[in-house]
Amino acid sequence: MLITGSASKFFKRKSSITLNGKLLDLTNPVVMGILNVSPDSFFDGGRYTTAEAAVARAEQMLEDGADIIDIGAVSTRPGAENISTKVELTRLLPAITEIRKRFPEVPLSIDTYRSWVALRVIDEVGECIVNDISGGSFDEHMFDTIAKLGVPYILMHIHGTQTDMHETPVYDDIIKDISKYFSDKVRKLTKAGVKDVILDPGFGFGKSIDDNYDLLNRLDAFKVFQLPVLVGVSRKSMLHKMLEIDPENSLPATITANTMALLGGADILRVHDVKEAVHAVKLFKKLKEVAK
Repeated sequence: MLITGSASKFFKRKSSITLNGKLLDLTNPVVMGILNVSPDSFFDGGRYTTAEAAVARAEQMLEDGADIIDIGAVSTRPGAENISTKVELTRLLPAITEIRKRFPEVPLSIDTYRSWVALRVIDEVGECIVNDISGGSFDEHMFDTIAKLGVPYILMHIHGTQTDMHETPVYDDIIKDISKYFSDKVRKLTKAGVKDVILDPGFGFGKSIDDNYDLLNRLDAFKVFQLPVLVGVSRKSMLHKMLEIDPENSLPATITANTMALLGGADILRVHDVKEAVHAVKLFKKLKEVAK
């Protein structure tokens, strides 16, 4: 076990996070709907680039049962353009401002790896979860910024930089390597004063197809941290490449993988298709109820 001695004090069981002075209960798994306002995201790029389209999509996801809306303006697909902070904010602020006005009580998440974007958005619309694919490695000010803002932080595992993060490294043991990464990062976040941390093992980011399935198969290993775990496998290449189909036809595979993730202990499912994920969560909850 990687967490021993004094380090163990950093990892207390978390069954909720605090946002805008309210508790978001994670005793049972919740669903985070993906809302991309970038024109070049790998699955739904260009569909929700206006504020009106983004609000309509958010409304649909909430009707389908989403607990959180995760809004991002930067594509991280292989070969995507590395846009400036100014462009990111130009895309992000109109959408998230209108969504907050229309749905003031809904927990929102910002999908960004830039501390300045997090600061600007939260200054404009109020507290949001910050979902950082880089785990603070793309912006040295991110951890201190999150602590200053006092918001929940999604810590994702990634291997590499913005230019090579989709290349596949070699792991001695993927669970041990990611656990060490989480242990080091959570210690730094705790030292900075961050209160709510959610772990994301980063499916598809610096992992081969076999790595991704090894990770999914041993997801419960991250329970040692006693922190909420987010899983994002929705329509990813680990599914459609494995089945030799395209992302448009990968919904059944996504449902299957999400169910596997729930059985492995996932607390948050980050998905494009909310209704189907909500159904999976309901079935999983029933399975737990009858097993008691």
